[in-house]
Amino acid sequence: MPEPVLSVKNLSVSFDGKRALSDISAEVAQGESIAIIGPNGSGKTVFLRALIGAVPHEGEVRWAAGARIGYVPQRIDLERTLPLTVRDFLLTRVASLGLVHDTIRKNMGLVRLPDSFLEKKLGSLSAGQLQRVLIAFALLGDPNVLLFDEPTAGVDLPREEQIYETLHRLQDEKHFTLFLVSHDLSLVYRYATKVLCINQRLVCYGTPHHVLTEENLHHLYGDRVLYHHHHGSE
Repeated sequence: MPEPVLSVKNLSVSFDGKRALSDISAEVAQGESIAIIGPNGSGKTVFLRALIGAVPHEGEVRWAAGARIGYVPQRIDLERTLPLTVRDFLLTRVASLGLVHDTIRKNMGLVRLPDSFLEKKLGSLSAGQLQRVLIAFALLGDPNVLLFDEPTAGVDLPREEQIYETLHRLQDEKHFTLFLVSHDLSLVYRYATKVLCINQRLVCYGTPHHVLTEENLHHLYGDRVLYHHHHGSE
């Protein structure tokens, strides 16, 4: 059996003496699409940040040798009035990685944005356009693992589906492992190979059809389960 791309054992995170996550363990195979779900405040973002070493934690997080990780946080604070273009934004990453400038155009093509978008100001982009730029940004450096914290936050439903389709088209083409936080269970059913259910602790982990049972969803969301199941948001 091949070595997992990620092995997590007894992962716990505390802030000011208060537990945000307790004893989470899971293994992830290369090429899987992992949806991380749970109610607001359940520790989903903390879990992603612990995976990349951005918060102190107890337990073990072990990535396979050769793992190259791209990460897009839930929110990127942008001063909307700054004259920063898409090209300028992507060049910050290109320069830090020592890449050639042609990589920018290549990645814009991967997310199906025309070259003309390179001259647009970041502050002028719609939520969906900005998410595509962030995907292009994350793909710089050719990662084989991508972590997205709510990649469709603030995006309307048709464009939300387009972003998921973009991510999974790219996953099929580039064979990376994908982790994403999501509130939309219908999209989780369609796109995830595994679901990690978190509410400070691990509630369930497995394929969508095996673990997204009424009982597990009730443990995860309580009385909000039907709202989540049918509407996909809080």
